[in-house]
Amino acid sequence: MAAENEVVNNESPPSAVAAEPHSIFDRRQKGLITFIVATAATFSGFASNIYFPALATIADDLKVSVELINLTVTSYLIFQGIAPSLWGPLSDVRGRRVAYFLTFLVFLGACVGLAETKNYATLVILRSLQSSGSASTIAVGSAVIGDITTREERGGYMGIFQAGLLAPVAVGPVIGGALAASLGWRSIFWFLTIYGGVFLVFLVFSLPETLRADVGNGSVKSSNPITKYPLNLYQKFTTIKFTPQAQPVRAAKRAKLDVIGPFRILFSKQSVSLILFLAIYYAVWQMSITAMSVLFEQRYNLSETQIGLTFIANGVGSIIGTLITGRILDAEYRRVKIKYEANLPGTELETGSAHSPDTQHDDPEFPLEKARLRLLPILAFLQCASIVTFGWTTQYRVHIAVPIITTFFTGWTVVSIVSVVTTYLIDIFPEQKAASSASVNLARCLLAAGGTSIVTIIIDAVGVGWTFTIAIAAQVVAFTGVVIQWRFGGKWRVEADKARRQAEKENE
Repeated sequence: MAAENEVVNNESPPSAVAAEPHSIFDRRQKGLITFIVATAATFSGFASNIYFPALATIADDLKVSVELINLTVTSYLIFQGIAPSLWGPLSDVRGRRVAYFLTFLVFLGACVGLAETKNYATLVILRSLQSSGSASTIAVGSAVIGDITTREERGGYMGIFQAGLLAPVAVGPVIGGALAASLGWRSIFWFLTIYGGVFLVFLVFSLPETLRADVGNGSVKSSNPITKYPLNLYQKFTTIKFTPQAQPVRAAKRAKLDVIGPFRILFSKQSVSLILFLAIYYAVWQMSITAMSVLFEQRYNLSETQIGLTFIANGVGSIIGTLITGRILDAEYRRVKIKYEANLPGTELETGSAHSPDTQHDDPEFPLEKARLRLLPILAFLQCASIVTFGWTTQYRVHIAVPIITTFFTGWTVVSIVSVVTTYLIDIFPEQKAASSASVNLARCLLAAGGTSIVTIIIDAVGVGWTFTIAIAAQVVAFTGVVIQWRFGGKWRVEADKARRQAEKENE
């Protein structure tokens, strides 16, 4: 049988294989898939942010301190970092649909338990379990975007994905505050249960399998019902011309389940400095929004509903920022690509195919750092400015409009940084898309967990202004990671590509 397949593949002309699109999904279908995975990713944000306005109420109801309730935020962030390290590699092996289904089952079970919890210990355990289910939708969703897009268009779709993912930052606290004030804090988790159950049904019937080891560019006619449906409908209605395949063509080899893959990416010299930079900036952001609800209650005497409304600026900034950043990433990539290809011999003859958005180009010599990382210095500076302004204006009880406005810019910049770095890592680890996203989650969530667990302690010791001034000092040091990546990233990518090719030759 293997021999027969080999003969069939040899009979296919090379030009036919080369003419196959990177993905059979047309623009409309890519938009639908992006909408589905972005909506799936909202569960991570909803489960986290919808909870913030009710922190003080939950502490009173369970008769524990606010500091202990803040530890449930910490536990959530810890498992938000760890869980994708399992679910991400699982989706890279067993498929995106299987991973989604299992993660949502875990999430729904935890939400039901949280709605009925009677004590603090159960709250901590079930919040951790809830995080294990919801957080992985980010890593799997990023992988789906990586499956269906080329480098040239990936930034824009990743921006849309991140915008959907961050919508709960804007509306989650508003919904949470309203539910907690009118129906009690337990209604928050019943809301998440209903929302999650309805969406899981929608996802099962609308999201196609995209794992390239299973379906290649989407053209595979699979007999496996989990893979076949609803992919066959996308194949039927796409406007992209393709040749149906019995098995993936030019697809990544099926990997073995590798739960330490995200850890290897995290500590790889190709990525560690950039991931650490992102993690510190993300942790400072989480420290600010975790402290915000308590600070606004104590210093401005706001109610739960009013506290929820103050989070809108942060969420709106996050959404607008990542949409704009996604478009800039695509424009920057095209600009650098045109300049790079203009200097290649014989490029003039290939211009028509070289700039097709349906064709993937993975030249290791391409200056990817210039195409992806040029925005980071601007974003880093703006976040530092907004964080330090938030700290000192809150310290001196300046009109509440000022610290709220700063959260708009903090949200804008930090999620744009996440979008830039995640897109870059998917570019340099194309066969480990979910694992690369999981490595980002691991670092940023673990550092954020540490930061949120001590932020109120530091504020009590030195004040709000100095707390976030210290945080800015850490961010300035962390920016050296961007400098290192800009200087050595290209060299390390070329070395890694040579090592991979050599390993493939030895395994033949």
